[in-house]
Amino acid sequence: MKVRLLAGDIHLTDLRTRMPFRYGIATMTRSPHAFVRMHIEVDGVASTGVAADLLPPKWFTKDPTRPVDEEVNEMLRVIEHAVAAATGLKADSPFDAWRALWDIQDRWGREQGLPPLLTHFGTSLVERAMIEAVCRKLGQPFHVALTENLFGIRLGEIHAPLAGRTTEELLLDRPLKYITPRHTIGLLDPLREAGIPSEERLDDGLPQSLEACIRTYRFACCKIKLQGNSGHDRGRLLDIFALFAACTPGFCFFSLDGNEGFRSLDTFRQYWRKMEADPQLRYFLSQRLMFVEQPFSRNVALDPETVGGLKDWKRHPALIIDESDAELTSLPRALELGYDGTSHKNCKGVFKGIANACLLAHLRREGLRKLVILSGEDLANVGPVALLQDLAVCAALGIESVERNGHHYFAGLSMFPKEVQRQILASHPDLYHLSRDLWPTLTIEDGRLSLKSINAAPFGVAPLVNVEQFTPLAEWRSRKADAPGT
Repeated sequence: MKVRLLAGDIHLTDLRTRMPFRYGIATMTRSPHAFVRMHIEVDGVASTGVAADLLPPKWFTKDPTRPVDEEVNEMLRVIEHAVAAATGLKADSPFDAWRALWDIQDRWGREQGLPPLLTHFGTSLVERAMIEAVCRKLGQPFHVALTENLFGIRLGEIHAPLAGRTTEELLLDRPLKYITPRHTIGLLDPLREAGIPSEERLDDGLPQSLEACIRTYRFACCKIKLQGNSGHDRGRLLDIFALFAACTPGFCFFSLDGNEGFRSLDTFRQYWRKMEADPQLRYFLSQRLMFVEQPFSRNVALDPETVGGLKDWKRHPALIIDESDAELTSLPRALELGYDGTSHKNCKGVFKGIANACLLAHLRREGLRKLVILSGEDLANVGPVALLQDLAVCAALGIESVERNGHHYFAGLSMFPKEVQRQILASHPDLYHLSRDLWPTLTIEDGRLSLKSINAAPFGVAPLVNVEQFTPLAEWRSRKADAPGT
């Protein structure tokens, strides 16, 4: 399947959260949302695809001293370069086009002194738009194109142990029909209704406290953000577990997000020993904990001198990388150090995530690793594009528990044009429903998301989203420059 990337453009809209989302050193209350549209040819036939994502503060680069607007401009520069670098590319398959773009973008990012996680955010947006365009031209949903290898993926070129292996033999025959969303409990999130100050109480028809979320969505799986202080974290964990026990006796599992809070293996071990020594926490940490995500700063997380002793820690909790999964070699390096896996986010790359899933499946099937983990983690993903495409990939990779938080920190799709809202409701009636205030909001029933319409669509999204409803990049920049205080 020959592909040619003809042209691309970028449009933006500005979103505000319904409540502050604090993750690590950042608290998000607003964020631009970028749409990347790519026009391509597939075997000489024109097709178009769209990708989208938030531009979140302090995630791609974790520098507390940098202004948020400076970070946003840098993210846009990365996306612009990827779109420009992709324009004119010709390849014998979508995989080959992606590899060519990855190499171009990677060289440029290193020349600019940019971290790979940020550099390839641009790569991933072009990649996703290309994948959607290919699926639309083929008239096939993502999971079919993947298992039949219509993308032309050669797994051994990413992970050498997979030479000769195929996605068809290593991945599910059929995508998941449902996914269990792991509800994010941010560092500022109120736990109980009674604890919300009157001046901060929302009236938008959606649950605000953890207590209300449990009762509304009936979920039994969550992701808890850690501060890194054992005294503070112990108290908050006990409060959370007590709340679940009161609201849902069937509380199942949880993951912990270390938020890069530790800079050495010794400090994390000391922290963990204190937590495990608590008799009230011991049961939950030994029987209900799924894994701990990215406890170490990305600057040291894959450094053998810093975490090389992880293999010798016989009873360490299951650990995965997230922000440190920035390069094609990141997962093998992490496994060699003693980690148990990684996370998938579309913003880190779809083909890269597929190869990681296949590597973990290979290690498990060959009996080379007793425990391997591929989790699904969020970036406050929202529709009408980003969330749906991410769910399509997670379903195809068989990731049953996926952190979801965009529906909690944003008021559904209320911030998007009415045409977009009508389109989503009509095309994805199992995934969205009308809220009390008559805008689409995510449907979580008995703690599950239905993926029926996602799996039937070309790349999660049924009709192509019209990006002309949003602001072209040049115009958006001009408005920002003219705005007071910028």
